[in-house]
Amino acid sequence: MLLIKQTTFLRTLTLLAAAVLLGSCVVNPVTGKRELTFVSEQQELNIGAQSYAPLSQAEGGEYKVDPKLSAYVEEIGRRVAAVSDRDLPYEFVLLNNPVPNAWALPGGKIAINLGLLWELDNEAELAAVLGHEVVHAAARHGARAQTRGILLQGVVLGAAIAMGGQKEAGSVLGVANVGAQYAMAKRGRDAELESDLYGMQYMHKAGYDPSAAITLQEAFVRLSAGRKSDFFSELFSSHPPSQERVERNRKTAADFPPGGTLNRERYQQMTRYARTVRPAYEAYRLAQKALSEKNPSEAEKHINRAIKIEAKEARFHSFKGDIYASKKQWNSALKNYQQALQLDDQYFMTWLDRGIARAELKQNQTAAGDLKRSLELLPTAPGHYYLGLVSERQGNNQQAIQNYQAASQAKGVHGEKAQAALVRLDLPQNPSKYLKVGGGLNYQGELILTLQNPTNVDVRNVLITVSDGQRSWKQPFRDVVAAGQQSQRQTGLGPWSPEQAKQLRIQLTSAEVVKQ
Repeated sequence: MLLIKQTTFLRTLTLLAAAVLLGSCVVNPVTGKRELTFVSEQQELNIGAQSYAPLSQAEGGEYKVDPKLSAYVEEIGRRVAAVSDRDLPYEFVLLNNPVPNAWALPGGKIAINLGLLWELDNEAELAAVLGHEVVHAAARHGARAQTRGILLQGVVLGAAIAMGGQKEAGSVLGVANVGAQYAMAKRGRDAELESDLYGMQYMHKAGYDPSAAITLQEAFVRLSAGRKSDFFSELFSSHPPSQERVERNRKTAADFPPGGTLNRERYQQMTRYARTVRPAYEAYRLAQKALSEKNPSEAEKHINRAIKIEAKEARFHSFKGDIYASKKQWNSALKNYQQALQLDDQYFMTWLDRGIARAELKQNQTAAGDLKRSLELLPTAPGHYYLGLVSERQGNNQQAIQNYQAASQAKGVHGEKAQAALVRLDLPQNPSKYLKVGGGLNYQGELILTLQNPTNVDVRNVLITVSDGQRSWKQPFRDVVAAGQQSQRQTGLGPWSPEQAKQLRIQLTSAEVVKQ
């Protein structure tokens, strides 16, 4: 047995080595080094193009309150990207997310959060952030991380299968999760140092003072050690700051000739409005915290303060709708969601929230329209679950089953509800997909049937057909078999020998779900 296990292990290593050899070596366009990758350039472009919009939605959606600020970020991004070593279809988006962070997808799709702009001091620091992300895209760091992930995944996946494990899924479904694997991955020390080094070169070529990369890292080191570390955890997990990075940036900056601009005055001017209304987003955060602690009155107090400071922010009005929704006051929630959509109709969550409110009010047709629009922007488990519910009410069980199936892939409340609804609708048509039946012989050689119900619904009137190739018998289980339970039935069929019993065909024919 040990020899067999060793042979299997060696065979696995051989196959893994063959996979490595089959992987293509390409020249890194930034460093000039040859590197192994399983991801082609066209695949990179496809990943970025397909994942950028849904991942941006999942990370907060575009910041719409101050369009000039978004245009400014894009301007600085394109200025830095113009001097990069790789010609890509670069795009830059400012996300409506107060958490300080920035990320890059393969193919040059780059995002920065509003929360990070609040922490920067000048335009050169903004260029340092965007230049760092441009290098991640240009140097194919996402593809390199995925290549390492593929090699590692064979081991991890094998262990998961052996242990019977199942990876947890969030409420977001589809390509956004694929993009997140690239954008939010911990790329490792070498990739971060490489992005620092060449990002400073890009800054210099674009006319900025590379010393801003030093002050940027110094600020991150301070913040990581201070009271804001929890708020910055998302940024620091994918871009870990360190004194080593500060010193390396200082050494790199010394190699550049004096000059370059910081453009502090322009940066302060362009971000003045966003910094002025920052207290509104802090009030919003407090409102979210209060509602999560089941204190809607406190949440409403904070969100009203946020709206008083910044009435143009759609997220604030939408969250006020969430407060009413938490109290099942659906008409009031609906009014706030409608107001939010008037301010910004390009964010999935507001369409989803209004669709849910309309579904709760039994406004099925308009609810379906809202839910479909939310799913176009970002596929989610709640969106599919409620669209399944609405479709079922409208008598379209096939569409309901499709949506329940999609939602059931996720963990959490809506995934569990979708699984139950899916079983309830689909089990009567396909009982063998959900119920398990087996057979054995008693001491007299007569057949005993065992019915297992691993689902989360109760069943009854289960009909099983037994056949020996010449004759067949119908065997009903009329009693209720509860969710997660099993039942046995003495059939009186037989007697058969064990060899004859192996030839019997046992088939689930029909079943009913007990209505709750």
